[in-house]
Order: sequence, then structure tokens, then C-alpha cells
Amino acid sequence: MIARASRTLRAVVTFLMALGCIAALPGAASATVYAQIEGTGSTWSELIVQQWIADVDANGMKVVYTGGGSTKGRKDFAQGSTDFAISEIPYQGVDEQGQADTSNGRDFAYLPIVAGGTAFTYQLKIGNELVRNLRLSGETIAKIFTDKITNWNDPAITKDNNGRKFPSLPIKPVVRSDGSGTTAQFTTWMDHEYPSIWRPYFGQSGLTSYYPKHGGLMISQAGSDQVMNTIKGYAGNGTIGYVEYSYPVNADYPVVKVLNKAGYFVEPTQYNTAVALTKAKINQDKNSQMYLTQILDGVYTNPDPRAYPISSYSYMIIPTGKDDPRMTTAKRQTLADFLYYSLCSGQTKAGPYGYSPLPLNLVQAGFDQIAKLKKADSAVDLTDRDVRSCNNPTFDGKNLNHNVLADIAPQPAACDKIGEGPCGTATGTSTDGGGEGDGTTGGSGTTGTTGGTGGTGGTGGTADGGTGSAPGAIDPATGAVVGGDPGTTTSGDAIYASPTELVAERTGDKSAFGWLAVLELLALILLPGFFVIALRRRRPSGHGGRP
Repeated sequence: MIARASRTLRAVVTFLMALGCIAALPGAASATVYAQIEGTGSTWSELIVQQWIADVDANGMKVVYTGGGSTKGRKDFAQGSTDFAISEIPYQGVDEQGQADTSNGRDFAYLPIVAGGTAFTYQLKIGNELVRNLRLSGETIAKIFTDKITNWNDPAITKDNNGRKFPSLPIKPVVRSDGSGTTAQFTTWMDHEYPSIWRPYFGQSGLTSYYPKHGGLMISQAGSDQVMNTIKGYAGNGTIGYVEYSYPVNADYPVVKVLNKAGYFVEPTQYNTAVALTKAKINQDKNSQMYLTQILDGVYTNPDPRAYPISSYSYMIIPTGKDDPRMTTAKRQTLADFLYYSLCSGQTKAGPYGYSPLPLNLVQAGFDQIAKLKKADSAVDLTDRDVRSCNNPTFDGKNLNHNVLADIAPQPAACDKIGEGPCGTATGTSTDGGGEGDGTTGGSGTTGTTGGTGGTGGTGGTADGGTGSAPGAIDPATGAVVGGDPGTTTSGDAIYASPTELVAERTGDKSAFGWLAVLELLALILLPGFFVIALRRRRPSGHGGRP
């Protein structure tokens, strides 16, 4: 009888599994068909892109991304060897070396994916203690990277730090050896702000993706990760290099506080970057191939005391040609759904990773660019895609013209004003009151006389480095605390919207998983009953016989 019950159970299980397979088969209510897509390019934005890739993998989207630099990304795309590229600068037509820098006739569109600040991370020790509150003016930075300032005891560095002197130690600048969008952004800034320093060193005007190495102590490394590894390495004392802020954030390494036009030394937090980019000009000509590309002159000179001057955007280059030989419906669908996630829910991870989320106008423009994938292939499904449902921490549901992060960005501490401070002790922390938090907890507070504000996404620091209460919203004009939104909590992640489901989940996915849930419920109800029946038939009757 037990054998019979077992056979019955196996039959039921087989039947339920068969129903599950039928429910999951492609059809009118099936899961979306995806195909693997591949891209190369920027290491500036690679850390957040790799996180987005990991996020969507559970939904069946396979995205492969390899860094190598923005120049490589643009070249690979032009040669038709990738499905997309990521770059901080657009195609230049002809690069600084006189070589063609075009898409080679491949139809494409630019799509902004994330904002961030180009940071200057360093290793400088007093005794055995790492300095964590170094301040430098833009002029001093430009002179360091053009061999005009070569020692950490230089008077210009002492002046930037309000008379504080550093040890006599040679400065070892670490630059990129590969074609880099980070280099292009950095040299664009120097060319615009300090042409008399940059141009004699470079030998011409304009930007370059290949940093010219002239100094004997200058070190060249390929990729942002190798720049970061060199600086934090065993022999890194005296080094300074440029990378996207995410790299020192994730390495728990200090960054330079850069002097802005308002006379304050600030870091490239998600808030300071958001403030700075309110002055970015975006090409609005939809008939131009340069549509959505950035002009950052106003960012460099933004007079807001919170603005980080070397802030910018990173772009994905997507294929829009109807007859693109690499693209299929499944690939376009993967690219579209991956981008929808990145522009919406994916932006909630930007701040904790050391980036800054995109504002509404660029997310909306990104949606318009994604629509070009459907224009190329009508089989691409773009239903249920609305920017208003995006889970993006910059959005204000009541006033879509506001950038929430810029509105609530805290004012810099008084000790970070030129001629004051510096904040903290001789090797005090790099921020005024807290490290760059993980979105739920604050960093350590500045050791010294001032507490300051909390880390990005975190709780406020106290004077002894402990944790305090979360800061309230800041009036952007006065810097006064005006209290939080009554509809939000006071936790460190209060500025974020409530998490939403992965946007790549389609109607078919929900239907299939709904069937499976019903089948699981049937199994839970029916299977125990079969066991009970089997046990009863096995138990002896009251007269000692068998049934």
C-alpha cells in the first residue's frame, strides 16, 4: 500500500510539474525573450554599471561589460564588435592624435546614464597616519599635474591648507595610460579654467583622452582601478591621482577637497555633484547627432558654495539603425529593459556607490532615446514604461522641475571656507561630519571641534566621531534646517522613494509566476493528504486485521 501511495504521489508531482512547465512556456503571457548583449568603454562609470548588471541578472537579462576606457568603447562600437559603448565624451570626429574618432557610419544615439564627480584621491602620511582632510585649489591641482608643483611641502599647498605644512615628500602624480574619458573630463576642466598652465604642458589647446606624461615621477596606469590600486598600495605614499569618486569611496580612501568659486573646499558627494550640475547645459537639438551631450562651463564656475566644480555625466552609446547587423529583437529588448532599470530603480544605488543620480529631465530624455530602439524594430515592447513611476531619488513628485538632492544638499562647514580651518585634526577625516554612508548608516564623524553634517545617505556625525541624528532638509538659499518631508521618515535613506519591483519584469513574467504560485499551493494542500491516507491504510485495524 505504501508503494501504491508513493506511485500516486509521483504521479501528482509529475502532473504539477508539467503544468508548471506549460505555464512558463513562451506565449501571450510568457516571459520576455532576452539575448546577451555586450559592451565596452568607461571605467569612470563601470562600478555602478556592474552593479546594475548584477541586479538584472535575476530577471534573465545577460549583460556583459568590460572597461578599457572610453576611447576603446567608442572604437569597439564603431567597428561593430559590441552592442553598446559607454563614454564620458562624444565622438570627436578627429582625436587629438589626428585619428578618426567617429562611429564609422553606424547609427547611434547618446543616452546619459549617471552623474558623478572626478575626484583626486591620494596617499599622504604624517608619521604613520594617513592625512584625510587635504584641501587644494584648482590652480594647485593643475600645477601638480603639469610638473610645476613637485613636493608636498610646496608653499601653495601650505596656503590652501591655511598655513598647515606637510612633510618634504616628492609628489607622484598617477595618470591614465589608456584612452580615458576621465582624462578627457579632467583636461577639459584644466583647459577651460587654467589654460596658461595646461596648454604649455600639453603643447596645444583642448582636451585629451591620453594624458601626456612628461614628469620623471609621474606614473601611468590603465584603468581607474589600477590608478586606485597604485595610490593605496604599499609604495603609494606621496601619490595623487584622478578617478571617479566611487573608487575612493569603495576603497575607504580620502579625496581632496577642491576649492570652488564660492570660496569653499568641497568633496564630490552626490549632493555637491547634483548642485554643481544644475548649471550644466545640455544640447537640446533633437535633430543633432550631439543631442543630450553636455557643456560644463557653467558647472566649473557654479557660484553655489556647495558645488563640486569637476562634475559631469557619463553616456551610453546605443545602436539605433534598423539594419544594424549585430542587433536582433531580443538584443534590443534586453538593452531597452536594462536601460529602464538603470535610469529608474538603478539610480537609487548611485549615491551609496559614489555617484549622483540623474535629474528628471535627463531621465525623460533617456526614455526618448530608448524609444529609438522600437523605431528600429517594432517588435520591441516598451509598454508600461513611464518616467513618473521611476524610483529616482532626485525626483520631486509635486514639482518635477526640482532636483531633490540639490534642494536638500547641506551647506559646507565654516571651517572649509578659504582662510578658515581646516576641519578636524592634522589627520582628520576627509568630510566635515561623516563618511560617505552606505545609504543606511553614517560614516565616522570628524575628530575635532565641529560635528558637521552626516555622510551621504547616512546619519550625522558628532564631535567625537560618533553617530547623531539625521540632518533635516536644508534651505538651498540660506542653509538653514527647515525640517523633513512629513511624508518621509527620519532615517538616513529618507530621501529615497519606496523600492519598486525590477522594471524589467514584464506582464508575462507576472502571469507565469502567478501560475507557479497556484501550483505550489495545490501541492501544499494535496500532498499531505496522500501521506495521511497512506499511513491510515498501513495502521492495523481494531480487530488486529488489515484493511
